[in-house]
Amino acid sequence: MLARAGAGAAFAVGGGSVVGAPAASARAAVPDGDLAYARLLVALELLSLDFYSQALRAGRFPATLELRRARAAEKQHYDAVAAVLTDAGQVPATAQDIDFSYPRGSFGSQRAIARLGVRLETLSLGAYLGAVRALETPEFRNHAARAAASEAQHLSVFSGAVGGRRIGPPLPPALPIDRVSDALDAYAS
Repeated sequence: MLARAGAGAAFAVGGGSVVGAPAASARAAVPDGDLAYARLLVALELLSLDFYSQALRAGRFPATLELRRARAAEKQHYDAVAAVLTDAGQVPATAQDIDFSYPRGSFGSQRAIARLGVRLETLSLGAYLGAVRALETPEFRNHAARAAASEAQHLSVFSGAVGGRRIGPPLPPALPIDRVSDALDAYAS
């Protein structure tokens, strides 16, 4: 997934008014590992935005207000992570850069949407928790922790819709960057 996003689609973390860091020219360079996470998280947020848009278009999930709020949150997450790349002089991927595909029937019923939502939000939560563990840039790490809290809220909506627990494990697992990238490959074509 990281390779597919391309070198020109790199993420820029921190900086600007999005996460409260000083202008790019006034701060130290973002470490390469943080930029790799930024690229991955941009792709993940683009997948989330695509999923929520398709779920809303399908009209089969009754909690449309919650879907709209989650989509708006994913857009804010994308903007914050994309700003990290932009501040580092890289061009973040956009929706036009990646074609997403889903298993057949993913949007055919409320239950199908909720099951896919559980998978994607579990991935997002794990990705952000993994980023918190690995990131070196304090502002980016702060954003990742806050985004993880948001992703956990999204996950609870879908978990409840499939009859699962709305309150998940007390210490959800953090996923390493390679596992997140591999999981994203299943949805990108």
